[in-house]
Parts: sequence; C-alpha cells; structure tokens
Amino acid sequence: MVDFKFRPENYFTAETSSILLVKLHYPESTWGEQISIYAHQVDFRIHLEAVDFYGNDYLLYPSKIEEPMSLEDLIFLIEGMQLNQDELEGKMELVLDGIPEATSLVYPELEWYFKDKRKSFGLE
Repeated sequence: MVDFKFRPENYFTAETSSILLVKLHYPESTWGEQISIYAHQVDFRIHLEAVDFYGNDYLLYPSKIEEPMSLEDLIFLIEGMQLNQDELEGKMELVLDGIPEATSLVYPELEWYFKDKRKSFGLE
C-alpha cells in the first residue's frame, strides 16, 4: 500500500540547494517525452521547476512551497502539470499523452504508484 502522506523531512543538505525530485517519461507520447522536476532552495522557500529537452516552460501548481510536499501533493503536482501555451514560440510543442513512468530517490513509492496506475489502464 502506498503511503500518500509520506513527507521527507528535507530536500536539501548543508551542501546542496537544488535537487532532482522526479524524472518522468511519457512512452505513449509522440516523442517519448522526458521531464525532470527540480526543487531549488531560494530565500527560505522551495521553488519547483519542470525541465525538458526542448526548453519548454511548464506550469506547476504550486510552483513555490514552504516545506517538502507529501507524496499525495507531488502526485497532484505531476498530474496537474501543463505546458505553458504562452511561451511556445519557436519551441517544440509537446503533448503529454498517457500516464508517465516516474522515478524519484526522494519519493521511492512514486514509481510504484504510477506503475499500478499504468497497469490499471492497460499500459504495462
């Protein structure tokens, strides 16, 4: 059973102020999109950023947090992520089809959540 209330104590160490939270792969999308979500410590807040190979801008809600998210909140963030349509000029427009495969060292149960979800939709 996935612990949706799991919340890491901290994302950062004394030596780090940025980490990779999640790597997402969308195998059903046209280009097999891969997106990485990072957390950055800036001015005592945690700023979240989604990055892909093509330099697209993604809208994340929330984009700034006070403390590490619960697994449930991270899942909502991933499932609610959208491509910023206002910033597409000259960039490759991606369509995030299907359910992503996810990996995370910070949230180890995230991978199992999305594997089960993909299975339930016949994608595994």
